[in-house]
Amino acid sequence: MDAVARDAVVMHAPQLRSAAPVPALPPALPPEAPLDMPTRSLRDPAAPRRFKAPGGLFARRAFVIGGAGLMTIGAAYEMYKVLEVGGLTALEGIVLGLFVILFAWIGFSFTNALGGLMAAMRRHSVLGVPLDGPPPRLATRTALLMPTYNEEPARVLAGLQAIHESLQEAGALDSFDFFILSDTTDADIWIAEEAGFLALRARTNGEGRIFYRRRPRNIDRKAGNIAEWVTRFGGRYETMLVLDADSVMTADCIVRIAAAMERNPQVGVIQTLPVIIGARTLFARLQQFAGRLYGPLIAHGLAWWHGPDSNYWGHNAILRTRAFAECAGLPHLTGRKPFGGHIMSHDFIEAALVRRGGWAVHMVPWLEGSYEEGPPSLTDLAIRDRRWCQGNLQHAAVLPARGLHYVSRLHLLTGIGSYITAPLWLIMLLAGLLTALQARFVPPDYFPSEFSLFPAWPAQDPIRAAWVFVGTMAVLLLPKIFAYLVMLFDGEQRRGFGGGVRTLFGLLAETLIAGLAAPVMMVAQSAAVATILAGRDGGWQPQRRGDGSVPLRQTLKHFAPHTLFGVAMGAAALLISLPLFFWMTPVILGLLLAVPLVVWTGGRAAGEAFRRIGLLAIPEERAPPRVLQRASEIASELEAALASGEAVRRLRDDPDLLAAHRAMLPDGGQRARGDHGAERLVARAKVEDAGTLAEALAALTPREKSAALGDAETLSRLLALG
Repeated sequence: MDAVARDAVVMHAPQLRSAAPVPALPPALPPEAPLDMPTRSLRDPAAPRRFKAPGGLFARRAFVIGGAGLMTIGAAYEMYKVLEVGGLTALEGIVLGLFVILFAWIGFSFTNALGGLMAAMRRHSVLGVPLDGPPPRLATRTALLMPTYNEEPARVLAGLQAIHESLQEAGALDSFDFFILSDTTDADIWIAEEAGFLALRARTNGEGRIFYRRRPRNIDRKAGNIAEWVTRFGGRYETMLVLDADSVMTADCIVRIAAAMERNPQVGVIQTLPVIIGARTLFARLQQFAGRLYGPLIAHGLAWWHGPDSNYWGHNAILRTRAFAECAGLPHLTGRKPFGGHIMSHDFIEAALVRRGGWAVHMVPWLEGSYEEGPPSLTDLAIRDRRWCQGNLQHAAVLPARGLHYVSRLHLLTGIGSYITAPLWLIMLLAGLLTALQARFVPPDYFPSEFSLFPAWPAQDPIRAAWVFVGTMAVLLLPKIFAYLVMLFDGEQRRGFGGGVRTLFGLLAETLIAGLAAPVMMVAQSAAVATILAGRDGGWQPQRRGDGSVPLRQTLKHFAPHTLFGVAMGAAALLISLPLFFWMTPVILGLLLAVPLVVWTGGRAAGEAFRRIGLLAIPEERAPPRVLQRASEIASELEAALASGEAVRRLRDDPDLLAAHRAMLPDGGQRARGDHGAERLVARAKVEDAGTLAEALAALTPREKSAALGDAETLSRLLALG
């Protein structure tokens, strides 16, 4: 077909393919209600507080922070006594310094758990809204925001429909609107999202209540996605409930936190505690069990001493739209990636800026009905951790910001510490090896430079060292015991976990497997920190869900370095002394077993085996809430219908979908002023040069294909080729 003939077909393609007129479709978006969201400088001065902190908060913080400090002083003294036998060498000094930093980290977690133990014994409300009884009636309107990025549409839309049905059954639907905010770059998934949105709206009679918007450019990722919605539609809504693609929440949970926002006009954010659900692999079941058993105790502790200065985790939380707009416009950090540019781990910073603006930020872990999914394998966790690591290390540039509350700065420090501690543990292990090597092979100095009655040589006190090790392990493991005891004294929870004995065996299994995985994650996080400090950007990859199986070859490539490092460490310890090798066995064994551990825990077979014998079960698995049952049922029904087939052929074969797609394109698919994106121009040229649809699709890159489907003229040319 020559160019003239092809252009003639393009001009008339819509008329030729529409024998009958396509009925007008309801708009995919409501009328805009703009709300200004200025970018906030990190040098802004502090704002005056708008509320009074609750009584006793200073004492709680003194208990957690001061208690951790006192424990660290005691542990540091004992470690010094271990190492100072025969004088403290430079290597021993390094080991001591690292031990103090790392013990302070675990001591802080321990005192937080003690605070959680005390808080768990109290009755709570959601900022004055009772936890029991019928949910209160709402006077304001809330937008539920579901950001999505190249996710499986069936899963996303199933969760949203389950929430919609739950609110409808509770009689609260009139107080909520739903927005699917797509940042999807895969053209096939994009069209599947649009088809799923149209079907969801038809199934639920959701015209005027359920909306869909896709951004052509993913400016500033999720933070930019939410900010774009705020500036276009935020003026209509008092509050917004931010979800994740895997989020599900009950109507009871949603209505109570919305009511709490109405009751407390000084509050800017209320964060729930999402429970991990939907585990299929053994690794996911381990995370699910640990999060459900230990997570509430830790979160109770955080809420106990954070008070109104708490944190935001980016999803399953309600935010006051005006407070977020006026305070949380994120600046770009100066410098090059990975430290410069847009802020990746945006949620901590948004919470800090909202708190700086004088609004309270609360966490309510005692409110049930908030759910999410976890990564299915150690490989997926390592990939996600690489992105989070980069985002948290960026926070070092935000720490000096003016006007931040000191607890907000502490949140940023703990986020940084959660990754910096991994290389510190590794360095301490290596320094310990060198110290043992020094003690084994360095002869005593009988004539030290300073006067001494005794020769100087590196030596340690093995008995005291054993007690320091036992004490450190107790500080690490006792919070798990506290959580187990809290569960034992709650009959409903105990039955939900399968009884005290079965839960104890689950705790032991989780501790053992997590102990083997810990050295693997230590090396992975250390490598992530090293590559980030070297200037490598980790990018933004969508999270896998469901099955965590990874081909053996890929697993070997990813984790062979961990295994080789374990071999080297084991050989070094064995050459120095057999007792040292036995001391380091937990670390060495975890590294040596890295590949089989990843393969075993990442498959469904092991997860199913544990499920059959009732280990690592959680209450939501034994008696799933109705909203989770519906989400699973709907996802199963939608998987085939919303399978992401080839986008252009799908549009060609479905006139209604094509009409809706064209109607949803920004600016009608015309180039907006200032849009000089290369993908659009290259896609248009490639499509013009192609003789067939197959040839055009083969020539387009994924980003060019998306650009082609977003350009009205290029889309018409593609359809004409079909």
